[in-house]
Amino acid sequence: MKASSPSPDGVMRLINGYWATGILGVAAHNRVFTHLEEGCATAAEVAGRAEISERGAQTLLDALVSTGLVDVCEGRYRNTAEASAYLVEDRPASLASFARLKMTHMASLADLGEVVRLGQPVASPVVEVANNPHWEAIVTAIAAQSHPAATLAADLLGLAAAGEVSILDVGGGSGVYSGIWLEANPRARSVQLDWQPINAIARRLLEARGVGERFTCVDGDFHTTDFGSGQYDVAVYSHIAHQEGPDSNVEVFTRLRKALRPGGALVVNDYILDDDRAGPAFALMFAAEMLLKSKHGGTWRRADYHRWLTQAGFEDITFHPAPPGTLVIAR
Repeated sequence: MKASSPSPDGVMRLINGYWATGILGVAAHNRVFTHLEEGCATAAEVAGRAEISERGAQTLLDALVSTGLVDVCEGRYRNTAEASAYLVEDRPASLASFARLKMTHMASLADLGEVVRLGQPVASPVVEVANNPHWEAIVTAIAAQSHPAATLAADLLGLAAAGEVSILDVGGGSGVYSGIWLEANPRARSVQLDWQPINAIARRLLEARGVGERFTCVDGDFHTTDFGSGQYDVAVYSHIAHQEGPDSNVEVFTRLRKALRPGGALVVNDYILDDDRAGPAFALMFAAEMLLKSKHGGTWRRADYHRWLTQAGFEDITFHPAPPGTLVIAR
């Protein structure tokens, strides 16, 4: 091969990308990152703590070094800063449970060819129904993704010093926004609108955080439930817009605008594309997830959100990076 020829290494890594999903899921299942954080530094030590074979532990560690999540020096292993922040269990932004969950989703990619041909899911989307039996695992696993964005939004809005504010979280899932914001502001109160099985999970989690007495749930579908008029200082619409089509998002944004008091703010968090569709990388790839699982969803551009929010009556619209997503604040 000529020196100027490109290397096939990157292509090979992408072709075999499912290995990374599997390795990461199994490592999370066996708490490898947590064991490393707690002082295990060799394959033998990880094997002993995780109760797995030493050969298996060595294979996991080698693969994790390949992913860039673990460093090795003279036979001793340690988490990178990224793994320490996002893959050690029981940390607010830990994605360990999400890594375990995604490993179980790999089989769905077998349908991708037919889904691309049809432009919609092969089977009825399970994620869009209230009685999804997997809500317990899904809702808790994805909560950590919103932790950095919810923390950033609290800072941008000055919620800690905002006094008696009223919050509406539409499709709030685990209640992660309400939990973080109610902890930051002991005078705030929050209402979450979601399906009953999901609200039950959120109530349990927020009671455990000690803010349950200021957290109220409304059981219902946000497509048909009235948000009220002029009742809230802040509204949240996090990781919902990617499941909806343009008309639905405009309709919901319009009702959210009506629900806000004068000067109120809408917080939107999602995987949002640059207008030229050149990035961000995660948002570009996530569109395939929506093609597999929703009839009308997708990853939308900044220009789309700006247009929809303007149509809904918002005038001041700003975008803020909140990897892996983007935070939008509209007033």
